[in-house]
Amino acid sequence: MGELCIGLVYDLLGSHPALPGAPVDADAEFEPESTLALLEAALRELGHAPLRLGNPHALLARLARGERPPVAAVLSIAEGFGSRNREAWAPILLELAGIPCLGSDALSLCASLDKCWARGRVSLAGVAVPWQCSLRSASEVDSLAIPVPFPLFVKPRWEGTAKGIRASSKVEDVAALAREVARVSRDYRQPALVEAFVPGPEYTVSVVGHAPPRALPVLQRALERETGIGLHALERHARPGEPLAFELPGALTPALEAELQALALRAFAALECLDFARADFRLDAEGRPRFLELNPLPTFAADGSFGILAELAGLRPEALLAEVFAEALARVGLA
Repeated sequence: MGELCIGLVYDLLGSHPALPGAPVDADAEFEPESTLALLEAALRELGHAPLRLGNPHALLARLARGERPPVAAVLSIAEGFGSRNREAWAPILLELAGIPCLGSDALSLCASLDKCWARGRVSLAGVAVPWQCSLRSASEVDSLAIPVPFPLFVKPRWEGTAKGIRASSKVEDVAALAREVARVSRDYRQPALVEAFVPGPEYTVSVVGHAPPRALPVLQRALERETGIGLHALERHARPGEPLAFELPGALTPALEAELQALALRAFAALECLDFARADFRLDAEGRPRFLELNPLPTFAADGSFGILAELAGLRPEALLAEVFAEALARVGLA
């Protein structure tokens, strides 16, 4: 098969005006221009021609005018904003237009973004998850029966890229819990996910392919030393010129890596993901993995997981992504 035109749908940083009352990290999931350029380079590596289609709203406007994009398939990294269905906006429009979309479909994207739903389905597949509950307001805290000891952890129920997480997200008593639930529900306009704080090392596992899918090498994430929260979540709140102290506790043994890879594949299958995703885990006090979330729209930025994995493998980032996208194109019948 010769050169194909592959569309790109995306949300770039700075492309949406800030909504009134929006939190400071409202656009944290949007990508810089450099990520889009890297995706284009990966597609050209395969001999294909990338075509920028803009964000889901631009795609909707084009389709409303009766203009079908001249593409064989589309790669969407568009996150949208506001709702738990936002990552599915582009895939649904493409499905209506009869255009193949690389990556997971709309239902898997929605179910994965909602952490409560994702953990429910993944736990049924035999993957351990932390205790959790969903609260819509601080008034529900007083009647909450908490079967696990403090500390607890509070974050938005359907956000990614550590949005809504700060040092105060780790709470030590009921009063702090109520304050954090109030903050999340007010600032992010969604329920707060309250969960047992899992104290051990944090790991992320990228999964790619489809016949069958395979787990890539496990990466460990640094933890902020004082709180034990992932460093990536707190760095955006650090003062300029004052880097946070961090640590990498524990050891990633071959046995633990194999276990995490197997659990990531199980979660990938439970949520019926396709082509690429990233699963996050932490170890509990006994050293047992606990599933935190699965992201079927992982960042492809050069400094993200795929960029690090490419460096470890001695590859250019666009070369590794080209391999991933080649398998996705083969899955939709475009070898």
